Amino acid sequence: MADTKKIEDRDERKKVKRTARKKAAPKAKQTEPRGSKKKKVKKMVRGVSKR
Repeated sequence: MADTKKIEDRDERKKVKRTARKKAAPKAKQTEPRGSKKKKVKKMVRGVSKR
């Protein structure tokens, strides 16, 4: 991504970013499913509430 910290004008900054995105190499497809590395949470037990 292009460095746009020094550009004050919002529209100019957007234009620079957009051209940088178009020039960049396309990203590779995901190999594993989305969210597969997330920590799995055990379901809470049904029954009497804790409070």
